[in-house]
Amino acid sequence: MAVARLRAAASARLQPALAAGGRGERRPLGTAAEVAAAAGPGAARWELMGAREYYDYRRAIYGDITHKAILVDAAGTLLAPTEPMAQVYRTIGQKYGVDYSEDEILMRYRRAYAQPWGRSRLRYVNDGRPFWQYIVSSSTGCSDLQYFEELYQYYTTEKAWHLCDPDAGRVFEALRRAGVKTAVVSNFDTRLRPLLQALKCDRWFDAVAISAEVAAEKPNPTIFLKACELLGVKPEEAVHIGDDRRNDIWGARDAGCDAWLWGSDVYSFKEVAERIGVEI
Repeated sequence: MAVARLRAAASARLQPALAAGGRGERRPLGTAAEVAAAAGPGAARWELMGAREYYDYRRAIYGDITHKAILVDAAGTLLAPTEPMAQVYRTIGQKYGVDYSEDEILMRYRRAYAQPWGRSRLRYVNDGRPFWQYIVSSSTGCSDLQYFEELYQYYTTEKAWHLCDPDAGRVFEALRRAGVKTAVVSNFDTRLRPLLQALKCDRWFDAVAISAEVAAEKPNPTIFLKACELLGVKPEEAVHIGDDRRNDIWGARDAGCDAWLWGSDVYSFKEVAERIGVEI
């Protein structure tokens, strides 16, 4: 009976949030940064009473640690480029005759990336070269294959990326000791695995679900379900952390997982760990 009452209270509290973005309300799409900018500085991070009831509900069902697994987005959540993309494209491209400004490259990149990719169902197939060749040539006006290869290889190295949360290693080690399983869930090509190794963070995760390998891209629930299968957990036992409302939050929830928006609901992996009941 106690669990039933908690479930009813949590459902009543959470229903408006889960329905947001449907009829009668327009919610911004995109990354957490874009959502925060649209919401304005007065937007509340987390509704305290609803959070408290939700944690009580989870603990009544799952115990003191409310989730058995944490799923993490790669680019924009776990990792971020060291230098702005347009700067890198221009710097490397100058010796190949690229003369667009960084603003022009960024504008052309966004336009190209937003176009439907008609050559296959997925953008990232295997190593993703055809898609990235299209993006690079569209962004810079340069189709030199040597230029593309230099740029492509650069983004496989640790100097091209850094960890968004410098304290992440300590947190993931604590999660492992607490028995919480972890996985990366990312729309990425097959360079992600060697990149995680180069950044020495591959050992933090029990599984990696990459769209190029799973043949499904977020927000398709299939990739989240595959991650849960690899970890041996049910979707409702996992929470996904990502910076894109459509791909990460809506996609994970469609799969049956819990989901928190990086840079809005949570700002560090320490906060994620403590929210599920693991002390750091």
